[in-house]
Amino acid sequence: MTAPLVDVVIPALNEAGALPGVLAGLRAAATPGFVLRTIVVADNGSTDATAGVARAAGARVVAAPRRGYGSACLAALAALRAAPPAIVVFIDADGSDDPSQLPEVVAPLLAGADLVIGSRALGEREAGALTPVQAFGNALAAFLMRALYGARFTDLGPFRAIRWEALERLRMRDRDYGWTVEMQTRALRARLACVEVPVRYRRRAAGRSKVAGTVRGVFGAGWKILFTIGRVRLGG
Repeated sequence: MTAPLVDVVIPALNEAGALPGVLAGLRAAATPGFVLRTIVVADNGSTDATAGVARAAGARVVAAPRRGYGSACLAALAALRAAPPAIVVFIDADGSDDPSQLPEVVAPLLAGADLVIGSRALGEREAGALTPVQAFGNALAAFLMRALYGARFTDLGPFRAIRWEALERLRMRDRDYGWTVEMQTRALRARLACVEVPVRYRRRAAGRSKVAGTVRGVFGAGWKILFTIGRVRLGG
């Protein structure tokens, strides 16, 4: 049996300092159960050396000049569509996710799941890694998904993996803060087999979060989470 191809998507905005460690950790984590084919860094308009650092480390760089987390993810997926992998993994570029857990996040897909969410709520968290605002947003989203869909998600964690075929069925379109919750709510509507695994979560390597680190980001993300859950519930 041929080992499935896995591609990793990393949305990145000014993460030249943290990115080398993330890329090295992913490559070191590859196992015989799957083939880590390509790591795509979606450069979301960085003004630092993010693109050059990624290329030097052997990653494929895709330009995603329109700002937004979802916009970067969509640009990366568009670049992969001509020769898609069996599985695509998403991980942040800031070093807060532990790339050594790549096999743990992929494993349920090899056993038959469609979507795997790396749950920071179930895993170990470094003090201060998850802000109170993020924790509240996750708890609210989890409550709404449980109330509307009967789901038992605990997190909207960015470290996640999904079968390519399942991802294409979701027809993802969100271009900013709603990307993660859109994926989960669309997966619930499509009745995909969803699994959570505990993941470690650390304080970002440097700087502040583009979302939780600003007032605009906090309110924008909170509103978008609520809007997206409602839109998908209504069939949008």
